[in-house]
Amino acid sequence: MSMQARVLALIRESIELYNRYRSPEATAHLIRTSGEEVVVAFEGTFCESCGIVDWIEDLAYVMAEYGIEAELKKVIDTDEEHVKIGVFRVKLKERG
Repeated sequence: MSMQARVLALIRESIELYNRYRSPEATAHLIRTSGEEVVVAFEGTFCESCGIVDWIEDLAYVMAEYGIEAELKKVIDTDEEHVKIGVFRVKLKERG
């Protein structure tokens, strides 16, 4: 399996785990990957008092459990109510 395919598989597993524990309040859907950039749609009612960015940033912590360093670069508002887009920079953690 190529490095890119491995990273994509880990990202998908991360999203599956994220959704298992956070859906229906927040459900993540992979939109696309391009190099080190990963774009994910987040849909749900979220917990407004917790902060929407916190819900989105949680995916970076889940990815870390799968050996991926992820940094939330920006959150994009959409025209749809209860939908946000998270843009992450990702890379495999170096073993050492």
